[in-house]
Amino acid sequence: MANVGSKSQSTISRVWAQIKPKIGVFSKYAKEELSPPTVSDISAMRKSLSKIIKNAKNGSFKHLTVRDAWLNTLVTMEVCFWFYVGECIGKRHLVGYKLFMKYNQQNYTPLYGTQIMYDNFNL
Repeated sequence: MANVGSKSQSTISRVWAQIKPKIGVFSKYAKEELSPPTVSDISAMRKSLSKIIKNAKNGSFKHLTVRDAWLNTLVTMEVCFWFYVGECIGKRHLVGYKLFMKYNQQNYTPLYGTQIMYDNFNL
């Protein structure tokens, strides 16, 4: 039994030795990337947004290199995909919303309003 304890302790110490530097890198990036924006960040965002609007108005986006256009496309796609993932998490389904419709037993017409409110306790 003592042999199992010493092996598990050495395994834990080896795993901790491998994880410790990765935790340091993670915490460094987490402090930088997950912090709320500062006042200087907000002003930089405003300048960047005004630059994007100015470039869209005068057509300078036509002079982008293929690499820059591809990077802009990838960033836009990433934002759209994260929005989609957030929607899927929020609705708890991949496609559509799960609706619970109660029907009147006599003529199979949907129940609306206060009828459903009082019937929700009998799901």
